[in-house]
Amino acid sequence: MSKTALVTGPTAGIGRSFAHQLAAQGYDLVLVARDEARLESEATELRASYGVDVEVLPADLVDREQLARVEARLAATERPVDLLVNNAGFGLKKRFLDNTVDEEQAMLEVLVTAVMRLSHAALGQMSERGAGGVINVSSVAAFLPRGSYSAAKAWVNSFSEWAHHEYAERGVTVTCLCPGFTKTEFHERMEVSRGSAPDFMWLDADDLVKTALRDHAKGKAFSIPGGQYKVITTAVRVVPTGLLRRFQSLGRK
Repeated sequence: MSKTALVTGPTAGIGRSFAHQLAAQGYDLVLVARDEARLESEATELRASYGVDVEVLPADLVDREQLARVEARLAATERPVDLLVNNAGFGLKKRFLDNTVDEEQAMLEVLVTAVMRLSHAALGQMSERGAGGVINVSSVAAFLPRGSYSAAKAWVNSFSEWAHHEYAERGVTVTCLCPGFTKTEFHERMEVSRGSAPDFMWLDADDLVKTALRDHAKGKAFSIPGGQYKVITTAVRVVPTGLLRRFQSLGRK
């Protein structure tokens, strides 16, 4: 029987690469994003390219009623979802007090609340069946003192690591993917230039997703693509916080 993966934010960047690479592995897909037209376009391409079934589920994850529809799909025991990829997200370029509290709240809803609620729905049916997986897309920023975005991603790291150990004995693998700067629309939407970080710091989305899927298949709790980012995440455990704060200038140009 074919397996099914649900991917949030699948129309661009890392999410799109997940959708294509999973389809290439034979997964049927459930695609979740706000833009129904882009979802339908992506679904048409995936069906034609890989011959898989693709379900389109438009939803704004900030809206609790729309989020509930995605939760219900994940909790369903009929045509169950075997792999959840919590990829949807966005960042705010301005500093904390320069954003409205509603903007900060919306980011928190997507980066934390949606991840928690969708994971809760998925882990419930997966642990009952004794099989399944969750990949939560976090960020190397989670290891650095970089404001509310980093704080939200730090929650994703902590939650994912706990869930990895909690549900492993029930046949469910939870992996936290921590990418660094990646060549996607993410930074473009924030009006952040490629010059905000040296060229060697920028990762290719397809390569990092390939690494993430390989690490998930190996049952790893964390996937940190790129040797440069492995060094950074190792160093933060011993480098003083004051020095780490110098990294805050990266990504603000």
